[in-house]
Amino acid sequence: MALRVQLTDQQSAAREEYEAFAREHVAPKAGAWDRDEELPEDFFTTIGAAGYLGAAVPATYGGGSLDAICFGLLNEEIGRACSSVRSLLTVHGMASRAVARWGSAAQREHWLPRLATGAAIGAFALTEPGAGSDVKGLATEARRTADGFVLDGAKRWITFGRRADVYLLFARLDGRETAFLVERTSPGLQVTPVPGILGTRASMLAELELRACQVPAEALLGRPGFGLSAVAADALELGRYSVAWGCVGLSQACLDSSLDYAGEREQFGVPLRDHQLVQRMLADMATGTSAARLLCQQAGWLRDAADPQAVHATWLAKYYSSTTAFRSATDAVQVHGAHGCGAEYPVQRYLRDAKVMEIIEGSTELQQTTIAHTAYHSRRAAAFRPAADRRATGPAERTMTV
Repeated sequence: MALRVQLTDQQSAAREEYEAFAREHVAPKAGAWDRDEELPEDFFTTIGAAGYLGAAVPATYGGGSLDAICFGLLNEEIGRACSSVRSLLTVHGMASRAVARWGSAAQREHWLPRLATGAAIGAFALTEPGAGSDVKGLATEARRTADGFVLDGAKRWITFGRRADVYLLFARLDGRETAFLVERTSPGLQVTPVPGILGTRASMLAELELRACQVPAEALLGRPGFGLSAVAADALELGRYSVAWGCVGLSQACLDSSLDYAGEREQFGVPLRDHQLVQRMLADMATGTSAARLLCQQAGWLRDAADPQAVHATWLAKYYSSTTAFRSATDAVQVHGAHGCGAEYPVQRYLRDAKVMEIIEGSTELQQTTIAHTAYHSRRAAAFRPAADRRATGPAERTMTV
C-alpha cells in the first residue's frame, strides 16, 4: 500500500504554533530544569494557559480534543525541546483520556475541566517493585469498606508523581485488576521523590506508598476487572503514541545540534561537516528521523480512522522512534567529541533522555517480541487465505492526507 502523507492546513498551522511555544517557553530553560530535576510551578501555569494540558480532553469539558496527528505534532515539538515536558503531556494525557473514556458522568464533570486547564495534574500509577513490563504482577490490594475502599501497596517510577494532584492507580479488588482515581491528599498515601534519575530528570518522579489508604466509593474508575485489559491498555496505547512522537522530536534535536556544531567546528583545516565519517552520522540521523516521523504519521492516521491496525502501527512507531532516538543521540555526542560529554551542549542530555525512551511505555525487548509475534501470526493468516481472496485484497494505491 503506497501512502502519500500531507498535513492539512490546520495541522501545519498547529505545528508552527507548537514549535513557537517550545522555542520560547521550553528550549531556553530545559537545561536548567534538567539540572534542578524539576519543572517550576509557573511553567505548569504557562502550559496550562496555552491549552496543551487539555490535548486529550474533549472540547465539551474545555479541552482541545486534538486529532491524533495534532496531538503527535505537539509531542514532537515539545519533545524536541525537552523530553521531561513531553513526559508531562504523556502521563497527564493518559490520566485525562482514562477519565474521559471510562469515567462516570460525575467523574468527568469533576476532573476533566480541571485537567484541561492544569488546575489538576494527572499521573499514571501502574508500575510496582515487582510489576514492570509484566503488569500481571500487580500486587497492590484494594478492599471494600462501608464508605469506599482501602488500598495497600507501593508504586515505583511514577512520572510527575511528585507534582500530581490525582493518580490513575491500579490495584486488585477481590482478585480483579481495577482502576482508581486516587487524590494526592488521600489519607494513608505517602509520596517520596526519586532524585538522580538517568534521563528526563525534570519529570519529577516519585514513589507512592499506600498504607491503609482511604478513598471514597466514587474513586472507582470503570468496572472491577477491567483495570488492565481496558483502562490501562487504552492509556498505555496513548502513552506509546506520545513517546513515539516525542522521540521523533528528540532525534530532530540531535540532528539540529550536530548540524550546527559540525558547521562551526573545524578539524584538519576544514569544517567538521566535510569529513565523510561525520557525514555518515548526519545522514543516518536525517534518514532515521524522517522514517520515524512517517511511522508516527501512519499510526496517527490509523488512530483517527479507528482502524484496528492502529495498535500495531503504534508499536512499530514507538519501537523504531525510540531506537532511532538513541542512535541519533549517540552519534550526536560523537560528533561533538569531548564537548558532547559536558553541560555546555545539550547532546549529553539528549543521550540520557534517549536511553529512557527505550525503557518506558514498553521496553525495546518487549516491543521486539510483540512485533515479531504479530508479524508471524499475520503471515500465517495470509498464508491460509484462499488465493482468490489474496488477489482481491492485494496492495492498492492509496492517498493519505493527515
